Amino acid sequence: MSLLTRLTYVLPHRALSSLARRLAYSGNPRVRRWLIDTVTQRFGVDLSEAEVLDPAAYESFNAFFTRSLRAGARVPDPDPRALLMPADGRISQCGKIDDGRIFQAKGFTFTAAELLADAAAAEPFDDGLFATVYLSPKDYHRVHMPWTGTLRETVHVPGRLFSVGPDAVRMVSRLFARNERLVCHFDTSFGPMAVVMVGALLVSGVETVWSGIEIPRYGDAVTVKDYRGAGITLERFAEMGRFNYGSTVIVLLPHGMATLAAQLSPESPVRLGERLATLT
Repeated sequence: MSLLTRLTYVLPHRALSSLARRLAYSGNPRVRRWLIDTVTQRFGVDLSEAEVLDPAAYESFNAFFTRSLRAGARVPDPDPRALLMPADGRISQCGKIDDGRIFQAKGFTFTAAELLADAAAAEPFDDGLFATVYLSPKDYHRVHMPWTGTLRETVHVPGRLFSVGPDAVRMVSRLFARNERLVCHFDTSFGPMAVVMVGALLVSGVETVWSGIEIPRYGDAVTVKDYRGAGITLERFAEMGRFNYGSTVIVLLPHGMATLAAQLSPESPVRLGERLATLT
């Protein structure tokens, strides 16, 4: 276990993330440029696909980190049966939700009920499929819809803010079911679909296109927002939300509705719009 992972057991997660948020939104030119240059150089950020190419043109580090891509930089798989990869990054794990459990890493699983903070909401995904996508600091940090869906409800689940890097995933049990997260439930043409945006250490916000900032609104109670009847429908490939700093998105699909793309495996690099699964 790395020193950082060990430290995250005792570090004040929310205080550090609140400090990171203040820095990320700072308009101070020196702070902004130092943060942008540090992350660009350390993680090898490729700005050639960004809508705004000049790092100095971003009003804050947060604006840089949640930058939009130029038109055509990502395109959806043309097969109308293809469910799409929701983000750039790497596959952490993917596969079957076996007896209600989701595989995290060797020796670690967690239940779909824990992840969604609702046993009843997890039932439709029994024996279904999951895909966990890790976004590193260099990646495009917006999350898009795998399939057209109508928003039913969101569930903000408070929790810790462990790192979600590969070392932490291997070493911290039930990591994704312990971290703060926003669960987004959609109704689709094939049934329910859940897209879970998992927060992490130094993540200073999770935002959605329908409600704005969802995290941080740190608290100690689960918060449910009911969107039934609101008519919020997002098309396949449309943006649904965004992260600050690196984090993870998990997609859950019901049993018998789709098969995962054959090329997907742990640690395989993926890009927004590629095939995640195929409707059967």
